[in-house]
Amino acid sequence: MTELKNRLTDPNCFPDEETLAAWLGDKPYQFWKDLSDLIEKSYPGVFVPEWIFGGRKHGWSLRYKRSKSFCTFVPEREKFMLVIVLGKDEREAFESIRTKVSPGTQKIYDDTTTYHDGKWLALTLDSKQSLKDALRLLGIKRKPKNAIQGQA
Repeated sequence: MTELKNRLTDPNCFPDEETLAAWLGDKPYQFWKDLSDLIEKSYPGVFVPEWIFGGRKHGWSLRYKRSKSFCTFVPEREKFMLVIVLGKDEREAFESIRTKVSPGTQKIYDDTTTYHDGKWLALTLDSKQSLKDALRLLGIKRKPKNAIQGQA
């Protein structure tokens, strides 16, 4: 397996569950599983997660998308990154929930550059609070069918 900047970058090595668990490590892998389970429960039948290869620079990631991007799981070495892109309306909605997310997530939001297509937030999921914050942000992207957002 080729490594570059802590990403899974070998185009010939599709990340199966065993590879993913070993790459992420126990705790990040558990957050990966917890969030994927919560997405499935909150949005039943909406998303079919798709592994995409972003080239040797970005490596493998797992994208959740319907008609537009929902989020992307990025497996880094012993770290689980979640990328959520917030467009203009979603950034306005963030302001209404700002006080409900942790100061760390607020800082990431404030420090992230706004591009023409939105803010590309990269969150490290490493605590129950970061998981709750991620669910709140995902709720901005798409209202859940089953409201279990507070159960992270």
